[in-house]
Amino acid sequence: MTYPRAILFDLDGTLIHSAPDLHAAANVMLGAMGRDTLDLATIISFIGNGVEALVERCLTATGDYDSRRDQPALGMFLDAYAADITTLTRPYPGVVAALEDFRTAGVSLGICTNKPAEPAREICNLLDLSRYFEVIDGAMPGHPKKPDPQPLLRCCDLLGVSPLDVLYVGDSAIDYQTARNAGIRFRLYSEGYLNDALPELPGVDRFSNWATHGIAIS
Repeated sequence: MTYPRAILFDLDGTLIHSAPDLHAAANVMLGAMGRDTLDLATIISFIGNGVEALVERCLTATGDYDSRRDQPALGMFLDAYAADITTLTRPYPGVVAALEDFRTAGVSLGICTNKPAEPAREICNLLDLSRYFEVIDGAMPGHPKKPDPQPLLRCCDLLGVSPLDVLYVGDSAIDYQTARNAGIRFRLYSEGYLNDALPELPGVDRFSNWATHGIAIS
């Protein structure tokens, strides 16, 4: 079996099931603001464009959103999330074994996520995943987020590889669009937080079980 020279991964919904902790933090924020709480399925539907978008969608869904009036909401969410960042979050079954196989095969690995960089790295540390990755790159103030191609291309530069030699693995339409924008091959983990259908993605580029991911190129 021949692997790509490098594999980049999304984090939430791809390698880890983090929605329960995001859900809990969102409801702490909403409760502090006198808003109704939201169910897990609704929070999952809000994941993918970064925490700023998640907070805005939560507030819009429970009343309305005003960027100036509701400016403290993001801080409340981040504080609540930091307090319980891996209380309920776990890698998906088969992820650790797959990462072991990739590293044993000499594949360079990295993470490209819209989650803020510091929480992304902390989660990987706490779940003992950091040792598998040469790069853990998250959202940073003033920098574009996915689906802009720059985050993926920056990860390629940090790994020292051409985009032509990289596979990006994600769980969402945003990840798919990012890979297309960057000219990078894509593979979908279909049991994550896919909120938009991808009918144009062939079945061979999808998998639903990390134990049988089939990630290889001839």
